[in-house]
Amino acid sequence: MTDDRLIDPTTKHTTDPFPRQEQEPPGLTERMAPLPDHGEQSYQGNRLLEGRRSLITGGDSGIGRALAIAFAREGARVAISYLASERADAEETAEWIRDAGSEPLLLPGDLRDEQHCRDIVEQTAQEFGGLDLLVLNAAHQRNRGGIDEIPTDDFEHVMRVNLFAPVFMARAAVPLMDAGSSIITTASIQGFDPSSALVDYAMTKAALVAFTKALAEELGPRGIRVNAVAPGPIWTPLIPATGWPDTLPEFGRNTPLGRAGQPAELAGAYVYLASDEASYVSGAVLPVTGGRGL
Repeated sequence: MTDDRLIDPTTKHTTDPFPRQEQEPPGLTERMAPLPDHGEQSYQGNRLLEGRRSLITGGDSGIGRALAIAFAREGARVAISYLASERADAEETAEWIRDAGSEPLLLPGDLRDEQHCRDIVEQTAQEFGGLDLLVLNAAHQRNRGGIDEIPTDDFEHVMRVNLFAPVFMARAAVPLMDAGSSIITTASIQGFDPSSALVDYAMTKAALVAFTKALAEELGPRGIRVNAVAPGPIWTPLIPATGWPDTLPEFGRNTPLGRAGQPAELAGAYVYLASDEASYVSGAVLPVTGGRGL
């Protein structure tokens, strides 16, 4: 006898092979097949973040969009940063934030620029009257044929987006944050189980874990919690923009659950870490990996 209330995680989302496809970075949602699930129709808020003021980098698509939708439905004000080339994705995310009854703050620009990072933190705090939640989610990755084939300019791109920007953002945000605030980074299973094809990306994610733990130790006495979520293979625009058209049909199939995850399946982890439900959680790395161990 089966219980209809239970949902089998192995079949909750598509298990079909992803079609071969490729995009130029950073990738756009509308060009993906199939489209990701960001929780647009499924995420139900419980007002766990009522009145919180949040800034999500890379909030236009993928995991960032799922968080923007969830945070808004949990009662938070939401600002999202994104590249100007991702405007279409950002505007769609903004509509979902409005649908939750909140007016979004859209912050286009390049996180590789230190001044831009400072500006968007200050703009968010000014617009919302403060800053309580900072989600350092934006990232860049590309398929690497070998260590001798990594262009220096693209290596610098990865480092500046994935590592420099979180430092720039946190440095600007921390003086504005009060006790009870929270910083959440997006790490990766790559930080613990690196692939040679993503060597520079994996380097940054391992470093981001160290950053998270060190910052949690520094800010704990001030009542500011710092944690990370470590996703496994998640179907976002970053994936077809990585340069893997021939291997996409197998994407995510090496997990114990046998499939890739959807952005919507990350939202609850971030909401938990941002909420008072996680008041004694700091310096933690929460894996959302389909069963792959860290």
